[in-house]
Amino acid sequence: MPGVTRRRPQRAPPIGMVQPNRLLRALSAADYAALLPDLRRVAISAGQPISEPLERSRQVYFPETAVFSLIIVMADGAAVEAATVGNEGMAGLSPYLGTGVMNTRCLVQIAGDAQRIAASALIRVIAASPAVGVVLRRYTQAFINQLAQSVACNRLHTIDQRCARWLLMTHDRVGGGDAFDLTQEFLSYMLGVRREAVSGASHALQEQGIIRYRRGHLSVLDRPALERAACECYAATRDDYGRLFG
Repeated sequence: MPGVTRRRPQRAPPIGMVQPNRLLRALSAADYAALLPDLRRVAISAGQPISEPLERSRQVYFPETAVFSLIIVMADGAAVEAATVGNEGMAGLSPYLGTGVMNTRCLVQIAGDAQRIAASALIRVIAASPAVGVVLRRYTQAFINQLAQSVACNRLHTIDQRCARWLLMTHDRVGGGDAFDLTQEFLSYMLGVRREAVSGASHALQEQGIIRYRRGHLSVLDRPALERAACECYAATRDDYGRLFG
């Protein structure tokens, strides 16, 4: 697959090393060990398509530093992001749910690493260990809550608030760095507005010294101020995933 660099199979992490993906980290040692032979760490480039609407998903991704974007594409080509998936979860829920397909396009929003596993291998492990299915059901509920929160946010909050919210969610998922690449195209998907409106929202945050944004490269300069600029939806989604992982 273009844009994806396959790496050799992962060995068990050394003692003391933390698994970057929080969903994998929530598994028991035995369940994680059952997945390990089939997991492959891959480096993925930004903009890489992972799946298209109604295309059967054969791979599941557990992001580490990469961030995935689930996008709804309309008949006229207009597109809006429905959800972001980062190190809190997995991209490719449809095989687990038994449908095999989703109506979203999945793209890589932020380049980075992810753990990849064949959908058939994941289903096999779930069948052998019901505890894995319990963790994935809890994640699915949190993911549905994120979708519902986004619907309310897009209807009730300003573009500036929503921009701050999405930037915080991305910042949480990029491995602890304060700088990352994020194009205006993806920002327009995230906010569901034209690029002119994206420029206005990012400019307002820059004028306050909260972020710096130049040619698709964004730096978070004042995280507490960015949290104050966001609507309540950021904290609601963050806390929901926090309850998932304890």
